[in-house]
Amino acid sequence: MKPLFLVSTAIFALASASSVAAQDQSAQTGDPDDDADQQTIIVTGRLTDFGATKSDTPIVETARSISIETEQDFEEKGAQSLDDALTYSAGVTAEPFGFSTRGDFAQVRGLDAPEYRDNLQYLFGFYNTTRQDIYTLEQVEVLKGPSSVLYGAGSPGGIINVVTKRPHGVTKGELRFDYGSFDRKQIATDINIAVPGAEDQAQFRFVGILRDADSQIDEVNDDKLVIAPALTLRPATGTEFTILANYSEQRSDTAHQFLPVTGTLFPSASGQKIDPYDYHGAPGFNAYDTDSFALTLLLEQRLSDAFSFEAVGRFVDSQADYRQAWIAFQGNGVPRIDANGDGAWTYYLADNRSEQLAVDARLRGEFSTGPIRHEMLVGVQRQDVFTDSDTAYIFNGGTLNAFDPQYRNVLSVDEVRQFQRNRPRNYVDSTGFYISDQLNWGSLVANAGVRFDSVENRVENGTTQEDDATSLSFGLLWRGPAGISPYVSYAESFEPVVGIDTFTNRQLLPQEGRQYEAGIKWQPPGINTLVTLSGFDIEVSNLPNPASLLGGNSQQEGISKVRGIEFEGNALIGGLRLDANASYLDAEDPNGFALTSIADWQASLFALYNFDGALDGLSLGGGIRYVAGNESNGISALDGTLLTYRTDGRTVGDLSLGYEFDRFAFRLTARNVTNEEYFAVCLVRGDCFPGEKRSINGSLSVSF
Repeated sequence: MKPLFLVSTAIFALASASSVAAQDQSAQTGDPDDDADQQTIIVTGRLTDFGATKSDTPIVETARSISIETEQDFEEKGAQSLDDALTYSAGVTAEPFGFSTRGDFAQVRGLDAPEYRDNLQYLFGFYNTTRQDIYTLEQVEVLKGPSSVLYGAGSPGGIINVVTKRPHGVTKGELRFDYGSFDRKQIATDINIAVPGAEDQAQFRFVGILRDADSQIDEVNDDKLVIAPALTLRPATGTEFTILANYSEQRSDTAHQFLPVTGTLFPSASGQKIDPYDYHGAPGFNAYDTDSFALTLLLEQRLSDAFSFEAVGRFVDSQADYRQAWIAFQGNGVPRIDANGDGAWTYYLADNRSEQLAVDARLRGEFSTGPIRHEMLVGVQRQDVFTDSDTAYIFNGGTLNAFDPQYRNVLSVDEVRQFQRNRPRNYVDSTGFYISDQLNWGSLVANAGVRFDSVENRVENGTTQEDDATSLSFGLLWRGPAGISPYVSYAESFEPVVGIDTFTNRQLLPQEGRQYEAGIKWQPPGINTLVTLSGFDIEVSNLPNPASLLGGNSQQEGISKVRGIEFEGNALIGGLRLDANASYLDAEDPNGFALTSIADWQASLFALYNFDGALDGLSLGGGIRYVAGNESNGISALDGTLLTYRTDGRTVGDLSLGYEFDRFAFRLTARNVTNEEYFAVCLVRGDCFPGEKRSINGSLSVSF
C-alpha cells in the first residue's frame, strides 16, 4: 500500500498545485492557451545536441521516457554520488548493491545501464577507472529503453548520460566548503571566465575538487582529487569547439564487504549477529586506488542555414589498483562461517587498466519538405577500447571471525602478488553508421532511425569474434489539446556475447532486445508542470537456456521479459517545487524468476519551498523514498534444490535546509534522516549488501 499511497499523494499534490497555478496564470494573462504554442516551459533539465537523445527537442515532444536530474537537484537533495542523484528517478534502481565506493551501479527498467559522458560511453569492463564526481556535471540524463540506433551495442534497459560542465558567457565563480558525516571534508571550486572584450569568442572554465573523507564502513576512506579545465573557442561565425580535460584520482577501499548471509539475513547458530558496518577486509592490504585522464573534444560547425556538422571525440586512460580480502564463498547455500563465526579469508588482487579512443561525427539537417519539418541526423561512430586485468587469488589466506573481526596475520601485498597472473588484453573495436529523422507535421511528431554496426572482440594472442547488427527505432507523438501528448514508440538493442555455442559449434549470437512503449505526457499550458505516464514491454532474447529446456537447438533460447508502468511528475509552482515518481516492474529471467535485486514497486516524493518576503533566501524541504523488497534465486550447491533469498523493502526520508544571502549560500542536507538499517539485496551465493546509513552534510558556497 505504501507505493499506492505515495503515488496518489503525489498526483493529488501535482494536480492541486497545477490548478492553483492555472487560476493565478489566468488572472494575469487571460487565456493561457493564446501563446501556449510559442513557448516551451522548462520544468526539469534541458536536452541538447550532445545530450542523451543527440537532439535539443524538448522532453515533452520526445516519444520516449526520459528523466533528468540537474546540478540544482544534486545540491538540494543532498546527493554525493551518481547513484544518490538517481534515487528520485522513476524506473531507476539507483542502489542495487547498497552503499558503494568502487563505482555506481544504477539499473534502468530492471537491467544494467551503461554510463555515457557527453554522448560517448565512459566505462568499460569492471573496476578499472575513477568514479565520476557529480560536482563536475551539469546534469544526469536517463534515456529509458533500447538505444542502439543512437549508440550501438548496449543494454535494452536504457543508458545513463552525464553532461560535463562547459564554459559559458558569464564570468563568475564559487568556492565551496563541505563537512559531513564520517568526517567528510571537501573543498571545491567552479570558476568560469569569459575573456574580456571577446566574451562570445573565448571562454574558460575550471572545476576542482579535493576530498578527505572516511565512510560508514570502518577502515574505508573515500579521498579524491579532480582537476577539470575546459576551453570553448568560436574563431569564426558558425564555428565552435570545446576542449574538456579531466584528471581524477581516488584513494579508497571497497565498501562492499560481502557479508555472510548467516548472521545477517538468517540467524546464526549462536544467535549472534554480524554488524552490517564492520570491516571484513585486511588492513594494510586492501585498497581501491584509481587514476584516470580523459580528454574530450566537442566540435560544432554551421555549414549553411539548413545543415551543420558536429562531432565529439575522446581519449581516456584509466588504471586501478584493486586489492580486497573477504570471507570465502563456498557455493550457493553453503554456509561461509562455522558456528563460532569463523570463515576462510580470501585475498584478491588486480591491476586493472582500460584505454579508449572514440569519435561520433554526424551531419545534422533541419529543413522542410512541403508541410513537414525535418531534423535529420546522419552519423558514424568509431570506438576502440582495450581492457587489461592482471589478477592474483588466494582462496584461504587465513581465518576471520565475522562476529568479532580481529585482523591477525594479514598477508602483505608482495606475498599475494607472487600468485599474480599476467592475463591477455581484451580489445573491442566497433563501427556504427546511423541515420534518424524527426518529422513535425502540424500536431504530429514522428521519428524513425536505423543503424548498422560491426563489432570486433579480440583477445591478445587469442581468438577474434566479429558481430554485425542492424537496429531500428520508431516513434509517434501527438501534441493534443490542454498540453496532453500521447505517444507510442518501438526500439531495439543488441549486445555481443563472446564464445562458442556448444550445441551448434558456432559463435554465440548477440543478445537482442526490443521494447514497445506507450504513454502520455502532460504539460498544462502556461504552467511549470511536466507529467509523464508510460507503460512498456521489453523482451531480451538469445539468453542462456532455461533449466526446464532439455535438448534445445542451441544454448541461447532463453528469453527475459520486463513489463512495467512509470509515473514521473515535476512542478514549479510559485515557491514550491515538487518531484514525484513511481514505477512498477514485472521482471523475470529465462527461468521465470524475478530479476536479482530488482523491486517490483518503487515510489518517491520530494518537495522544497523557497520562501520570499521577510524569509527571502530561505528554502526548506524533504523527501521520502520507498523501495519494495527483492529476491535472489539460484540452485543449491548442497542438494540441487531451488534457493530463494528475499530481502525486505525500506522507506527512508531526506531533509534539506538552505539559506542564501549576498554572495553566500548555506545548505544542510540529511539523507536517510531516521537512520533506517536495511540490506539492499542478499544474494544466494551467500552475501548481503547494507544500504546507506544516515548522512548529514553541510555546505557553504561563496560566489565571486
